[in-house]
Amino acid sequence: MSTAAYTVLRGCRSFMSSAAAAAAAGSKKPAAAAAAAAAAKGGKKSATAAAKPKAAKEKGPVDPNNLRGIMRPVPVSDALSKFGGAPNISRSGVLKIVWDYVKANSLQNPANKKEIICDEKLKTIFDGRNTVHMTEVTKLLSPHFVKST
Repeated sequence: MSTAAYTVLRGCRSFMSSAAAAAAAGSKKPAAAAAAAAAAKGGKKSATAAAKPKAAKEKGPVDPNNLRGIMRPVPVSDALSKFGGAPNISRSGVLKIVWDYVKANSLQNPANKKEIICDEKLKTIFDGRNTVHMTEVTKLLSPHFVKST
Protein backbone atom coordinates (compact mmCIF):
# COMPACT_ATOMS: atom_id res chain seq x y z
CA MET A 1 0.00 0.00 0.00
CA SER A 2 1.25 3.46 -0.78
CA THR A 3 2.29 6.03 1.75
CA ALA A 4 -0.21 8.47 0.28
CA ALA A 5 -3.08 6.11 1.09
CA TYR A 6 -1.82 5.67 4.64
CA THR A 7 -1.49 9.45 5.05
CA VAL A 8 -4.99 10.07 3.74
CA LEU A 9 -6.63 7.26 5.67
CA ARG A 10 -4.56 7.65 8.86
CA GLY A 11 -4.89 4.05 9.96
CA CYS A 12 -8.65 3.61 9.71
CA ARG A 13 -8.91 -0.18 9.32
CA SER A 14 -12.03 -0.31 7.19
CA PHE A 15 -10.65 2.25 4.76
CA MET A 16 -7.18 0.75 4.85
CA SER A 17 -8.43 -2.71 3.89
CA SER A 18 -10.49 -1.28 1.04
CA ALA A 19 -7.58 0.77 -0.21
CA ALA A 20 -5.23 -2.23 0.05
CA ALA A 21 -7.70 -4.39 -1.89
CA ALA A 22 -7.98 -1.71 -4.55
CA ALA A 23 -4.20 -1.40 -4.77
CA ALA A 24 -3.78 -5.18 -5.01
CA ALA A 25 -6.37 -5.37 -7.76
CA GLY A 26 -4.34 -2.90 -9.76
CA SER A 27 -6.88 -0.13 -9.65
CA LYS A 28 -5.72 2.99 -11.42
CA LYS A 29 -7.75 5.19 -9.10
CA PRO A 30 -5.84 7.34 -6.65
CA ALA A 31 -5.88 6.05 -3.06
CA ALA A 32 -8.17 8.83 -1.85
CA ALA A 33 -10.68 8.09 -4.60
CA ALA A 34 -10.52 4.36 -3.78
CA ALA A 35 -11.16 5.13 -0.13
CA ALA A 36 -14.12 7.35 -1.01
CA ALA A 37 -15.55 4.61 -3.21
CA ALA A 38 -15.09 2.07 -0.42
CA ALA A 39 -16.88 4.37 2.03
CA ALA A 40 -19.74 4.77 -0.43
CA LYS A 41 -20.00 0.99 -0.86
CA GLY A 42 -20.33 0.39 2.86
CA GLY A 43 -16.99 0.79 4.57
CA LYS A 44 -18.88 2.82 7.15
CA LYS A 45 -22.58 2.85 7.91
CA SER A 46 -24.38 5.65 6.17
CA ALA A 47 -26.69 8.04 8.00
CA THR A 48 -29.75 6.35 6.51
CA ALA A 49 -28.61 2.90 7.64
CA ALA A 50 -28.04 4.18 11.17
CA ALA A 51 -31.44 5.87 11.21
CA LYS A 52 -33.37 2.70 10.33
CA PRO A 53 -35.12 1.31 13.40
CA LYS A 54 -34.30 -2.19 14.53
CA ALA A 55 -36.96 -4.80 13.98
CA ALA A 56 -39.29 -4.93 16.96
CA LYS A 57 -39.42 -8.20 18.82
CA GLU A 58 -42.64 -10.12 18.49
CA LYS A 59 -44.59 -9.61 21.67
CA GLY A 60 -47.27 -12.09 22.46
CA PRO A 61 -50.22 -11.50 24.74
CA VAL A 62 -49.29 -10.04 28.13
CA ASP A 63 -49.47 -12.58 30.94
CA PRO A 64 -51.29 -10.86 33.84
CA ASN A 65 -49.61 -13.21 36.33
CA ASN A 66 -46.19 -12.01 35.19
CA LEU A 67 -46.82 -8.28 35.70
CA ARG A 68 -44.79 -6.68 38.47
CA GLY A 69 -44.56 -3.35 40.26
CA ILE A 70 -46.60 -0.46 38.88
CA MET A 71 -47.84 -2.57 35.96
CA ARG A 72 -49.67 -5.12 38.14
CA PRO A 73 -53.40 -4.45 38.61
CA VAL A 74 -54.30 -4.09 42.29
CA PRO A 75 -57.58 -3.49 44.12
CA VAL A 76 -58.55 0.19 44.37
CA SER A 77 -60.99 2.17 46.51
CA ASP A 78 -64.64 2.61 45.54
CA ALA A 79 -64.10 6.23 44.49
CA LEU A 80 -61.19 5.33 42.21
CA SER A 81 -62.96 2.28 40.80
CA LYS A 82 -65.93 4.50 39.86
CA PHE A 83 -63.56 7.00 38.25
CA GLY A 84 -61.47 4.37 36.45
CA GLY A 85 -64.27 1.95 35.69
CA ALA A 86 -62.64 -1.20 37.11
CA PRO A 87 -62.15 -2.71 40.57
CA ASN A 88 -58.49 -3.59 39.86
CA ILE A 89 -56.24 -1.06 38.10
CA SER A 90 -52.46 -0.77 37.88
CA ARG A 91 -50.75 2.35 39.23
CA SER A 92 -49.54 3.30 35.76
CA GLY A 93 -53.03 2.64 34.38
CA VAL A 94 -54.58 5.02 36.91
CA LEU A 95 -52.15 7.78 35.95
CA LYS A 96 -52.98 7.25 32.29
CA ILE A 97 -56.73 7.38 33.01
CA VAL A 98 -56.38 10.57 35.07
CA TRP A 99 -54.20 12.34 32.49
CA ASP A 100 -56.49 11.29 29.64
CA TYR A 101 -59.45 12.70 31.58
CA VAL A 102 -57.59 15.96 32.30
CA LYS A 103 -56.60 16.40 28.66
CA ALA A 104 -60.03 15.46 27.30
CA ASN A 105 -61.81 17.97 29.54
CA SER A 106 -59.15 20.74 29.24
CA LEU A 107 -58.57 20.86 32.98
CA GLN A 108 -54.98 22.09 32.86
CA ASN A 109 -54.48 25.65 34.06
CA PRO A 110 -53.66 27.67 30.89
CA ALA A 111 -51.30 29.95 32.82
CA ASN A 112 -49.49 27.05 34.54
CA LYS A 113 -49.66 23.77 32.61
CA LYS A 114 -48.30 21.88 35.64
CA GLU A 115 -51.50 22.60 37.56
CA ILE A 116 -54.79 20.72 37.24
CA ILE A 117 -58.08 22.48 37.91
CA CYS A 118 -60.30 19.83 39.49
CA ASP A 119 -63.92 19.37 38.48
CA GLU A 120 -66.42 17.49 40.67
CA LYS A 121 -65.35 14.08 39.35
CA LEU A 122 -61.66 14.73 40.06
CA LYS A 123 -62.43 16.15 43.50
CA THR A 124 -63.73 12.71 44.52
CA ILE A 125 -60.27 11.19 44.11
CA PHE A 126 -58.18 14.25 45.03
CA ASP A 127 -59.60 14.84 48.55
CA GLY A 128 -61.93 17.65 47.46
CA ARG A 129 -59.11 19.97 46.38
CA ASN A 130 -59.79 22.67 43.78
CA THR A 131 -56.32 22.55 42.21
CA VAL A 132 -53.60 19.91 42.19
CA HIS A 133 -49.99 20.28 41.05
CA MET A 134 -48.84 17.49 38.76
CA THR A 135 -46.17 16.39 41.27
CA GLU A 136 -48.89 15.77 43.88
CA VAL A 137 -51.00 13.43 41.73
CA THR A 138 -49.28 10.19 42.75
CA LYS A 139 -49.25 11.19 46.42
CA LEU A 140 -52.98 11.93 46.35
CA LEU A 141 -53.78 8.69 44.50
CA SER A 142 -51.72 6.48 46.81
CA PRO A 143 -54.40 6.11 49.55
CA HIS A 144 -56.84 4.77 46.92
CA PHE A 145 -54.74 1.62 46.43
CA VAL A 146 -55.96 -0.98 48.91
CA LYS A 147 -53.11 -2.58 50.84
CA SER A 148 -53.25 -6.36 50.70
CA THR A 149 -52.14 -8.23 53.77
